Amino acid sequence: MAFTKQQKDIIRKGSWLLFFMYMAVMIYFLFFSEGFHRTDGSLYQYNLNLFQEIKRGFWCLEHGNVQYFIINVVLNVVAFIPFGFILPIISPKNRKLLNIFLLSLEMTLAIEILQMVFQVGIFDVDDIFMNTLGGTLGYILYEICYWSLRKQVKRGRE
Repeated sequence: MAFTKQQKDIIRKGSWLLFFMYMAVMIYFLFFSEGFHRTDGSLYQYNLNLFQEIKRGFWCLEHGNVQYFIINVVLNVVAFIPFGFILPIISPKNRKLLNIFLLSLEMTLAIEILQMVFQVGIFDVDDIFMNTLGGTLGYILYEICYWSLRKQVKRGRE
């Protein structure tokens, strides 16, 4: 690329800062915030049927409950887009789709297991699917931006 070593260091350090801020916000919303299907510990819930909550989300959308759809479908995908976008910037060895897919899967599986163990959410296989999809989409967005940047730099040299 046409970036100097100093510019690359600034981008990487800024990306690390964004990544830590992103992870702090995720930890807060996933484990400590009120709402978002928190359980009171008396009756723990879980979903092991793939696409059950996604289908429910689309059913709710069709019947006018847009908020349920946004919280349970859209936000589960969107929440992991930064993970897939920032990780290849801060970790050059993670500039492969398979790596980001697996890391997104591992991260969301760890989150769901922690929520189950500490009973601070609902273990949901649909969340695993949607979060992994979000991380993968984040990586695809990273690749599109990286490709576009390379193309602009190449045009600037001509």
